[in-house]
Amino acid sequence: MRRATSLVLPLAAVLLLGGCGVEKAGARGGGSASGCPTGAPSGPSGDTSGRERDGVRITGSGGASCDDIQWEVTNTGSRALTYTVTFSIVSDSGAALNSVEQTVPSVQPGRTVRRTLTRTAMGPYGDGTPPARILRVRSVPAGEAPSTGGPCPESGVRVYADQGDAAMGLRVVGLHLENCGTGPYRLDGYPRLQLLDEDHEPVEGVRILHGGSAIASGTGADAPPRPLTLRPGERARTTLVWRNTVEMGVGDPVNAPYVRTWAKPGAAPVTVVPELDLGTTGKLGVGAWQKDE
Repeated sequence: MRRATSLVLPLAAVLLLGGCGVEKAGARGGGSASGCPTGAPSGPSGDTSGRERDGVRITGSGGASCDDIQWEVTNTGSRALTYTVTFSIVSDSGAALNSVEQTVPSVQPGRTVRRTLTRTAMGPYGDGTPPARILRVRSVPAGEAPSTGGPCPESGVRVYADQGDAAMGLRVVGLHLENCGTGPYRLDGYPRLQLLDEDHEPVEGVRILHGGSAIASGTGADAPPRPLTLRPGERARTTLVWRNTVEMGVGDPVNAPYVRTWAKPGAAPVTVVPELDLGTTGKLGVGAWQKDE
């Protein structure tokens, strides 16, 4: 068990593309089977950095005009993982144009899955293939992956985090729960949380406080807990609140990309990725479940 100290990058919008791309063998050498060049498109002055990170690799270009980007993810672990990969699209001068997130669900141990980052997904750009860099890779156990749609999980509920809001060092992220099952789902109180670092190890030394008032006022996290019964199709939400204040001499800044979440005692855990950058504050506020009208 250890404290996470790596730099956490800003949140980006999630584009779930589990059905996009193809799972196929990639050509090796100077060109692909389509005739497009292999290897990541070079950035300014031939820069080819950022094309391999944490099991994800940019392998070349594709598409009818060779302006799509081929990439792959390899699971070297011992359990099935769902990956969310953030790509940075940069201009010829090196300026960041856009960031795109793609999700690859349920990559089995030892498997390599190949995908395509399409020209359309990358956003406006001039002629040719935009230089893309792997900015960040996140992975969660496939059985604990958050879900906003698709088939209802065996638990009968979907749990996920939203994009949140950040202003003047204050962070507010919503946790959402939807009853997608066939019967009522009861909640009462606060979710249980476990913070995990980039290596999925528990983060120590952070107090998890009920309510947001110890962090800031007006965050929406201070409503009192009360019993809820969600009928099929109904939703509930709660709020995570923290600051990323860093004080010299207090200790190392704490970053916890992952939060393992139990909606109630006995519930199946879901691992969300709110990218907690807690600074040296040592505390995180969480609100009680409230019905999302």
